[in-house]
Amino acid sequence: MNQPLSLKSAERKVFQTSMSDGLWDVFIGCFVLMFAIAPLLSESLGDFWSSFIFLPFWGLVYLAIWLMRKYVVAPRMGTVRFSEARRLKIRRFSIVLVVVNTLALVLGLLVLFLYGRDPASGSARLSGIYPYAFGAFLLVGFSIAAYLLDCPRFFVYGLMLFIAAPVGEWLSNNYGASHHGYPIVFGFVAGVMILTGVVLFIWLLIKNPLVDDQVG
Repeated sequence: MNQPLSLKSAERKVFQTSMSDGLWDVFIGCFVLMFAIAPLLSESLGDFWSSFIFLPFWGLVYLAIWLMRKYVVAPRMGTVRFSEARRLKIRRFSIVLVVVNTLALVLGLLVLFLYGRDPASGSARLSGIYPYAFGAFLLVGFSIAAYLLDCPRFFVYGLMLFIAAPVGEWLSNNYGASHHGYPIVFGFVAGVMILTGVVLFIWLLIKNPLVDDQVG
């Protein structure tokens, strides 16, 4: 009876090690960049296209990460075939990421439709409940991701995003930051995620040099 538990624990440790390469941090950081850059593009492209334009960008980032894992990480760390339960968690995480993106886009379009034509009344409402609802929505999404991927730092990212929207509104109301302060606050959070991912990735390369490099 102890053996299945030991195997499950070992698989969990291996999976957590695979998450330490930082590439998921980079990918999700690029996802968060949408909330920083899309508002700046909305005036020229419109709210829908300013968000939709990121889809091919995410595709390129995902392809780059897949290639990095295959040709850079795998030769150093090896490859592991996880159990069906673990692979199911990864698939669920991918679904959560798509759902979060879709709902965030719908929420943004809904707010624009309701208040975009009446900035005077819409501004007060946007600076009220919307930032907290938006932040709570992101916190829930990242908390689910932290659970599915056994990666507690994603919960920390969720807390940062939960705080970001209200802080952005505060910067907008008190210091005149444009676009509800989102380019500043979400740009900062995205930068933290991407920088964390890059540092973790570099650390992995330093700790796990190629065997051929060690021999040669």
